[in-house]
Amino acid sequence: MLRSFLFCLCLAPTGALAQGFTPITTAADFVSKVADRGLHIGLFDLSIVVKSDGTITGTALGWDVTGNWNWQDNLFCRNMDWGGMEISYNCQTIEISDTKVRFTADGGQGRAASFTLD
Repeated sequence: MLRSFLFCLCLAPTGALAQGFTPITTAADFVSKVADRGLHIGLFDLSIVVKSDGTITGTALGWDVTGNWNWQDNLFCRNMDWGGMEISYNCQTIEISDTKVRFTADGGQGRAASFTLD
């Protein structure tokens, strides 16, 4: 379960934009609004930071989460490792509200995960 959740970086199928969420479509916008801030989901004790230098660090269920990210064709693309288990490369849409950031896998066609933003 957690592996599929981290794959999304997945809790609910995607649909229309939820009220209050705004798409992020450029790397500069992502860096200014999300990068270097904590992202959390209490259910899995998941806490990560997507850093402006292109790295991802954090923990989930006590195991380290590491990875790298880049921006490609209006999408956030990343690969990750969770406690020695590879989480495959995936490009995702990003949406933001005042307190949440939502990542939707498979270019916005997959499952979504909403993180609380520090």
